Amino acid sequence: MEEFDITVIGSGPGGYVAAIRSAQLGYKTALVEKYSTLGGTCTNVGCIPTKALLDSTHHYADAVKSFENHGIEFNDLRLNFEQVFRRKTDVVAKNTQGLDFLMRKNKIKVIKGTGTFLNSESLKITHDDQTQTVIRSGKFIIATGSKPATIPGVSIDKKRIITSTEALVMKEKPESMVIIGGGVIGVEMASIFNRIGTKVTILEYADNLIANMDHELGSTLTKILTKEGVEIRLNEAVYKTENLGNKAKVYFKDKQGAEQELTADYILVAVGRKPYIADLGLENTGVEMNGNGTIKVNELLETTAPNIFAIGDVIGGAMLAHKAEEEAVFVVERINGQKPHIHYDRIPSVVYTWPEVASVGATEEELKKQGLEYNIGKFPFAVNARARAGMETEGFVKVLSDPKYGELLGVHIIGARAADLIAQAVVGLEYEVTANDMASICYAHPTYSEVLKEAYTIASGRPSLNI
Repeated sequence: MEEFDITVIGSGPGGYVAAIRSAQLGYKTALVEKYSTLGGTCTNVGCIPTKALLDSTHHYADAVKSFENHGIEFNDLRLNFEQVFRRKTDVVAKNTQGLDFLMRKNKIKVIKGTGTFLNSESLKITHDDQTQTVIRSGKFIIATGSKPATIPGVSIDKKRIITSTEALVMKEKPESMVIIGGGVIGVEMASIFNRIGTKVTILEYADNLIANMDHELGSTLTKILTKEGVEIRLNEAVYKTENLGNKAKVYFKDKQGAEQELTADYILVAVGRKPYIADLGLENTGVEMNGNGTIKVNELLETTAPNIFAIGDVIGGAMLAHKAEEEAVFVVERINGQKPHIHYDRIPSVVYTWPEVASVGATEEELKKQGLEYNIGKFPFAVNARARAGMETEGFVKVLSDPKYGELLGVHIIGARAADLIAQAVVGLEYEVTANDMASICYAHPTYSEVLKEAYTIASGRPSLNI
């Protein structure tokens, strides 16, 4: 029976980062993965393939709608659907190959199979051919991620009633699609398929898209997606779906309780994700669960079983790859005797529509609920010279700051390059910088980042020089 210092179960962003950091610190490390490739949901059927399709379809949409304004003309523009998805597959392959290289480079033992605890010190791994390996480990880190969730009355058959996983491997372009859920996954999937000519309808239970983010972001995104051709229906309660063979039907009630239904080629269920703990054998370890199906951990991410830690989607909170990565480093360095920290309220969220949406810190709704006073600095991309030059004028930056000391409380962006711009705001929140300080540093001109500068300026109580 081989013994390890640290064994990581699951090779998604949390898992592979935990394994690499463990090996870097000198621990004999094993990484257990049930699927044939490393990388988990994010690399294989989540973040990476989705972004590849978002980029490809964005280029196509620009060619259709915008290139002529740039003086670029051509005839017989067409979409090669198979090549779009083939490129996505190539991108995923390069990323998984990169992970294989990192495992070899760091001398991490990769064991393919399903890991099941025999007790707090031993793990049984069942391989595809049903052979088994048993290992012992001083510490275990559970990083098994999550899988798509559903709602009562909606049964995912992976044929006509699908999740984003199935949407990422389609063989031909659907003519119509209904997406249940207007969160991050829902609006990104809507963007991909709407751009290539699919008739897309979003059914959202809440009164706003991306409802967990600042509501002004969601309302603005609704207007933008609607203008692009996505039908968005808010306050709709889905209660049933039906596979009709070559079509699918969804049944729902509107805010007034009126019965309605829609038929489409596919119904895509995007109502969130739930922790994946199948076959882990946690009952053999004493690991306790929370009522919502997540693994119970303390502030050090230790479970209630000796020597077992858990990170990422299985412990709840924001289901973000970068959150899992931060937790991975945190746990391993704590095991090593270091004292890292994580500020969960300073972890950014990003939606990769176009324009992109990004946010960090408190939303305006949260501050109101807490009864806290705040200043608002808001500045539109439409006034920015770089945005005008690039024909990317939709959206704004909204900065929320403390009126007494000027400390940043939250930064919310919808606009071009928001996913990259938000990193600067994270620095500001992490190190408790004031809005005035953020406005006083020099920003290159012309850049999209100047929209941030102007919003910081207004939030600090000074007038903008550009509006």
